[in-house]
This record gives sequence, C-alpha cells and structure tokens, in this order.
Amino acid sequence: IFFILSPGADPVSSVEVLARRKGMYEERFHRVALGQGQDIVAMNRLEMGHKEGHWVVLENIHLMPRWTHALEKKLEDYAAEGSHEDFRVFLSAEPSKQLPVGLMERSIKHTNEPPSGLKANLKRAFASYDRDEWEFKDSKVKNLLFALAFFHAAFLERARFGAKAINRQYPIGPGDLLDSATVLSNYITEGGGKIPFPTLKYLIGEILYGGHLTDDRDRHMCKTYLNHLLRPELLDQMELYPFNESYPDLTFPSPPVLAYNEYFAYIDQTITVESPVAFGLHPNAEIGVKTKESDGLFRAILELQPRSSGAAAGGQSPQDRVEATLESILDTVKSINYNLEEIMAAVVDERGPYQNVFLQECDRMNQLVHEIVKSLNELNLGLAGELQMSARMEELFQALYMGRLPASWAKLSYPTLRGLGSWIEDLALRAQQLQAFADDPLTIPTVVNISYLFNPQSFLTAVLQVSAQRNSLPLDSLFAYTEVTRKQVSDVDAPARDGVYVTGMVLDGARWDMKTMCIAESLPRQMYDPMPVIQVRAVLAEKVENEAGVYRCPVYYTAMRGPTYVCDAVLKTKSAAKDTLAGVALILDAGEG
Repeated sequence: IFFILSPGADPVSSVEVLARRKGMYEERFHRVALGQGQDIVAMNRLEMGHKEGHWVVLENIHLMPRWTHALEKKLEDYAAEGSHEDFRVFLSAEPSKQLPVGLMERSIKHTNEPPSGLKANLKRAFASYDRDEWEFKDSKVKNLLFALAFFHAAFLERARFGAKAINRQYPIGPGDLLDSATVLSNYITEGGGKIPFPTLKYLIGEILYGGHLTDDRDRHMCKTYLNHLLRPELLDQMELYPFNESYPDLTFPSPPVLAYNEYFAYIDQTITVESPVAFGLHPNAEIGVKTKESDGLFRAILELQPRSSGAAAGGQSPQDRVEATLESILDTVKSINYNLEEIMAAVVDERGPYQNVFLQECDRMNQLVHEIVKSLNELNLGLAGELQMSARMEELFQALYMGRLPASWAKLSYPTLRGLGSWIEDLALRAQQLQAFADDPLTIPTVVNISYLFNPQSFLTAVLQVSAQRNSLPLDSLFAYTEVTRKQVSDVDAPARDGVYVTGMVLDGARWDMKTMCIAESLPRQMYDPMPVIQVRAVLAEKVENEAGVYRCPVYYTAMRGPTYVCDAVLKTKSAAKDTLAGVALILDAGEG
C-alpha cells in the first residue's frame, strides 16, 4: 500500500492502530523512517517480513529516490519467489517525479487530504481526543483542549489563504495536537488544577508546534494566536475568533462544558459561515484565494489549447505572435545601456555608499538587458531558418507565446510574479530611474523608488553606512527606521535632511489611514493600499527595540513573501497582535500575472 502524503495527514498512525487490532504490533511490526544509512535497515526488515510474515512500514521513501529503484527490484523478486501470506509492505512519500513508475503501478495508492474549511478541520481535530478519557477530565482541561483543537484547525486552514496567512507549508498533523494535549493535561493535573498559561504557551508555541516552524514570522504568528486563546477568560465562554469586533455576525464563543458528542453539535450550530475573519484575516483574503484559483484554471486551459488554433480561426499563427512580441521587446530594451566606466570616472572623488549601490544596479541591469537582446536575436535567426532551433530557443519561444517570463531572464532578474508584458513595462520604468542616476551620478534621486531596485537591502544598508560614517558609530548598532510622511512624490521638492525619501511600497492586509497616521482595516475589495512617501533614516537599534504602539511590519519584494523578505519597517498601529494575525505586510512589487 502506497500512502501519498499530504499536509496534516498521518497515515502511519492509522496503520499502527490496525496492526494492534490484528495482533501484529508487538512482535511483527517494523517502522523505518528513511534517511541516511536507513536503507540497509529497511532491506533487513523487508527480508525478515518476507520470510516470517511481518508488516513493514517504510516512511518518506522520496528522501532516497535512487534507493527506491533497488526497492522496486527487491519487491519484484519477492513476488516471483512467493512471500509469507501475512507479509505486508506500507510505503509513504510526498508526490515526486523521481519515484519509479513500476513501484507505483504495483501498489494500491491511498491519500488522505485534510478536510476543507474550519468546521470540518475542527471536528476532525476534536475527534482525535479519546472519547472514554474525555468524560473523566477536569472541566478546565476540557475548555483548554477545545481551544487547542481550535488552534490546530485554524493553523491548518490558514494555509488555504497562501503567503498572506503563512509563509511556508509545515507538516503539522494530529500527532502534534495529541502531544500538546498530553502536555497540557499533565501540567494541570500535576499542578493541582492551577493553569500555568505562560508555560503552556511556551511549550506549544516554541517546541511542540513552533519546532516545525522555520520562518520567524510564522513562529511569531503562532505565539500571537496562543496569546489570544490561552488566557483565563477562556474558562468563561471567551470569543475564539480573534479581533472580530468589526464583524458582530461572525462569532464563535468557547463552548460550556459538554458531553463528548455534544461538542460536534455545538460546532455545527455555531459555525454557520466560513470566513477569513475566523483566523484574524480580513474578508478580502477570500477574494485573493478565489482570484488565484481562477488564474490558475485559466492558465491551465490556455496551455492546453492547440498551438495552431489561432491561425485556423483567422488570427495570428504562433510564430507570427512570437515574432511580434520579440520585436516589441527589442524596441523597448535595446537602448538600455549604462557606461559604467564613465559613471565611475564622474564620481571617482566623491564615491559613497549610495553611488556604490546604483553602480551595482546599473551593472545588473546591463547584464539582464544583454541576455534579453542576445537570446531574442538568436531566436530571431532561428525563426528565419538561419540557425538550428535549440532546446533553449524552444523554451524561449514557448515562454514568449504564453506570455511568461523566460527562465534564462528570470535567473538574472529581480524577484517577480509578473507576466511577460507587465514585466517589460516595469523593466522600462526601472531603467528610467537608473538613467536619471547615470546622467548625474553625484546626485541621488530626491525620492528613490525602492521597488525599482534589484537589491533594496543594499540601499537600506547604504543609509546606515552614511550615518555610521558621519557620526562615527558601529554599523551593527544602527537600525533603518521608517517614518511615514503625509507627502506624495509630487509634493517632495528637496532631499531628506536625515536619511532618504523612498516610495514604491503598498500595504497588504490593511490600509494606511492618513487621518490617524497609523494602520487601519482594509476597505472592501481593496487588495493593496499604496503608501505615501516614507522617510528612512538610521537610528540606534536599542531605541526602537521595545517601542510601544508600533508594528514591526515585514517588507517583502513580492506577494509570494517568504524568501523575498527584505527588512522590517516600523509602522504606527493600534494593535500589533491584530496586524500579525491579519498578515499585514509591505510589498514592493505587487504586480502579478
């Protein structure tokens, strides 16, 4: 039996339950987690099981793709030789193209997708608790265990909303819930009924669940959730939906102490509408999910269309379409070129951190444009029959036809989610900012569009370097502090006296209120809110470490978030915890598709 793993699923525990029921678990059950050196152990267990009729569970075989070919051969030998009638093999792996087809064909495939929706996830999480043990638990423990099941279900369901809700996918499963429940019950029982909330929050948020979380922002979100749920008010039918004051119709109070089966009825009766509000997100998050699903569907349909359909219908043939795109791109980028030697000669006596950054930006733009022009000229010759079409040229042809950014360009490009047409327009705007610098390299733009930089981190570091040199301070003692102004770009007519003015950021998950000058809830159907001009200046890090009334807002290059992290910005707010659960972030390049 081949278990195809999915997030939140734990098929091996079900196999263990079945093994106990069949009397196999004590002496005739073997469980091997594949990894370095475990292939020998696995083969020994298989040989024993083949001869003596044992059950053998091999977990995560996708981690050793080469060894799976030896596994396939061994199972074929067993089938030809004839195994003990009780011999069973259970395999588990994540979806992978490296697994042998023959191994898949001879297996019974099984997958267990986690349920969709908070209601289904919560019922499944609560069902993990043992019915017989439940009736003997203290009422305080029951309240806490229900809140823990809600936390588990909410954590899993947040993943549906993508990077806005959680930066990465994690293998959170029923085992984590049950381990946390055991720790919680033991601490309260041994403490004589006293609930050590800080200890429980640390153990669950930092170790049991937090141990899976490799992203600092995800770990902070997890701890913020637990701060909301694990508090004394929980024992008095506290509201479980965080920060839902603006949505009085969307509510889910903690239930009173009930019989085991009555909790399922309570969940059905109370959760009537599935909404992002249940997770602390704005309702706009649902729009983002549906838009992404629709884009994926239509993109798949487009890729399945026959390449000659346009010509048959009287439109352009694929080659005509690609040739037109090719010429348009060449017309846009062929004039982009920066003479680095001339620029360096102009700043030789006054070359500072800002000049270094812009020189690096010009160099990277030159490399990117060179690759674009070179690859397009090669493809042009190939389409004209003067060169043989290579695999690289075929890939470029397909990308231009489908309106995607070619892989060879993406390697030299900045992070982006844009389609080809939008990307070219954006590239031209970036080139304009660099040209302004090339024309007068001693003068930095009055307002720098930081989203137009390949490496915005280096520009922020330059701000710190200038301040460190001016004030004779160590660089690592400074922090790039962001102060939102009331100005738009057209209102700025002089450089900042301290630091620099930057623009190009949009707020995702919230909006900026110009009246109160702090973060506020998003308006309906407004996915992003453009920020006014922001002043970035260097301050001592110790001064902002524990500053009250601010939210350390993560800045990402694209809406993909995660690996495109740039820095933290300091924004004034009424509730940093609310902004954390809402996934509020600043995005440099929000363009998609």
